[in-house]
Amino acid sequence: MKITAGKQGFQSLNEQVRELLSENDEILIEDVNGQRYIGAAMDKGKTLNLYGTPGNDMGAYLNGGKIEVFGNAQEAVGNTMGGGEIIIHGHTGDTLGYAMRDGEIYVRNRAGSRAGIHMKEFENMHPTVVIGGIAGAFLAEYMAGGTLIVLGLNRDKNQDIVGAHCATGMHGGKIYVRGEVPEHHISPNISVSELNEEENEELLRCIKKYCVLFKEEEEYILKEKFYKLSPSSSRPYANLYTKN
Repeated sequence: MKITAGKQGFQSLNEQVRELLSENDEILIEDVNGQRYIGAAMDKGKTLNLYGTPGNDMGAYLNGGKIEVFGNAQEAVGNTMGGGEIIIHGHTGDTLGYAMRDGEIYVRNRAGSRAGIHMKEFENMHPTVVIGGIAGAFLAEYMAGGTLIVLGLNRDKNQDIVGAHCATGMHGGKIYVRGEVPEHHISPNISVSELNEEENEELLRCIKKYCVLFKEEEEYILKEKFYKLSPSSSRPYANLYTKN
């Protein structure tokens, strides 16, 4: 089934999407022009293919469905996502994967500020975000769990792979960064280390999928060494609230 979003409002568009998804497993939406909340809370077994630029909160509370964007996406992609898959063949704005709890997000190019903020995991729920380009400031702010990978592909020589205040308040999870880590941007409670065997296997699985999705060369990506950023303490601000 196909819908043309055009200039219609987000409420009208989302009503159409919900109605068609009740009878179909896959929908193509063309001419998307910033409409918000597309695919919000969509269940497992349902797929949206979007052409254009979806607006804020695309895939918010996603509940197992799949969304693929053939273009860029705006802010809060995968907000509080509880499972499923989001694939973006372009750039995305701020707060990618905000409070994400499970599922996977793959972004071909760069992400704005505060990607991975408040990501968390529980038991067998483990969210994963892969960013092909650079990430903006406050990456993984207050991150509590999951895996976040930044590849830094196609960046200018003067661009750092992550922006200022990376991992501020992070107290769980891990970040894999390709190439040199700009330690002047890294929060002081964060340790930079090499990956162990299990982490290398996880990284390789994600890179293989990224390369299949976006037709990139795995060998080229793996030429650069990866480093892991992880919290050195589960209570990064403890000294602010307790006496020595």
